[in-house]
Amino acid sequence: MNTQDSASAPPTAQSPTPLRIDVVSDVMCPWCIIGYRQLASALQATDTDYELHWHPFELNPDMPAEGQNLREHLAEKYGATPAQSEQNRAQITKLGDDLGFDFQFVPEMRMHNTFNAHQLLHWAETQNRKHDLKQALFSAHFTHQRDLSDVSVLADIAAEIGLDRDQALAVLQDQRFAAPVREVQNFWRSQDINGVPAVIFDQKHLVSGAQGIENFTHILKQLAEMRQA
Repeated sequence: MNTQDSASAPPTAQSPTPLRIDVVSDVMCPWCIIGYRQLASALQATDTDYELHWHPFELNPDMPAEGQNLREHLAEKYGATPAQSEQNRAQITKLGDDLGFDFQFVPEMRMHNTFNAHQLLHWAETQNRKHDLKQALFSAHFTHQRDLSDVSVLADIAAEIGLDRDQALAVLQDQRFAAPVREVQNFWRSQDINGVPAVIFDQKHLVSGAQGIENFTHILKQLAEMRQA
């Protein structure tokens, strides 16, 4: 499956080819942005030459258009009590602070369906802006509580990073990328990716979850040794 580079580091003399990193994620997933920020720090610390590819995953593919209150969703899906939910939010907020990401959880925060967001990301890749849009969508949801199921909101966010708003809106209205996004989603499900973030190094080493900067650093050093052997 061919993908276009979404984020990359400048070449170095460390290895003949960049380390390919595939990240399967959803912009509704707080651990996805935490895991990415941890990985990014580890990549910088190890001066790794890499290319990064984002891939779509829907945490809640059957979520209705109006979405669902986050607390209610967590209670229904995971059986989380209000106290557990609050503790989880505090932990996520602290991790975000440490990584320079601003989580702003509010009582009325909602979960939304992200199929349209993934279609917009697919289009942004054709503009070489997929990585930038991905980061903007994480911030739009977790910092500013914007409704990422609303096509007008998505088009606004695309415009805010310099993409053409009219084109973005047209992409979402005619659903031209629905089929290819479903195809990519199905591919990763066929690879037994059932939770995110899922990070695949060199198209063969799967690491699940937000591993922390130290663990990602250790993984990258191991991979560098393997690639240079």
